[in-house]
Amino acid sequence: MTVADARSETAGLGLNLDVDNRYYSADVAAGHILSQSPAAGTVVRKEWHVRVAESLGPQSVDVPDTVGSDERVAALQLRRAGLQVGVIARLPYPAAAEGTVLAQDPPAHAQGIEQPSVNLLVAAPDTDAPDGYAMPDLTGWPLASAQAALAKVGINSAPPNFVDVPVAPVGSGNVPLKPPVKPGAVVAQSPAAGSRVDQSTQVKLTVAK
Repeated sequence: MTVADARSETAGLGLNLDVDNRYYSADVAAGHILSQSPAAGTVVRKEWHVRVAESLGPQSVDVPDTVGSDERVAALQLRRAGLQVGVIARLPYPAAAEGTVLAQDPPAHAQGIEQPSVNLLVAAPDTDAPDGYAMPDLTGWPLASAQAALAKVGINSAPPNFVDVPVAPVGSGNVPLKPPVKPGAVVAQSPAAGSRVDQSTQVKLTVAK
């Protein structure tokens, strides 16, 4: 249903409709409902709040590059692009002026993003305690080094997931050879590089056997 139709129907049943979230969707047209809670068929009492997620349709905006900009300028760039400022984390960083955006998630020009919001990591004075960090790109790191880097700032990593990595094919012509992945090297991570993480985050690493 459209949100307007759903609001009319729930009102007729003595229920309240709350739009909790909005997401991009290539399958559901803008203005229509993606999901609901409670599910259809659930018995509820009068005045119950039905929570829904609304579709924004396919992603049609280009995520601007805010890294290096002042926090207020970055927020203006995002609003002009039709996006919202998500979570703002602050990290003491002497190499940049206070208020400078150090990283963003999703990154600039990302495609297939889920929500119309961008999280920012912003430089804070050296005297401030950090309330979050930018997730580094650990791909290619030895597992022990990656775990040590995370532990240094108090971030836990889950037991690693070891996988078989196929040997890269021999190059031909002008195609460069790809170096083989070393056993024990990180090949994937979650959260992705640039995401905001803190001491409550558990990082999952996928490692080559």
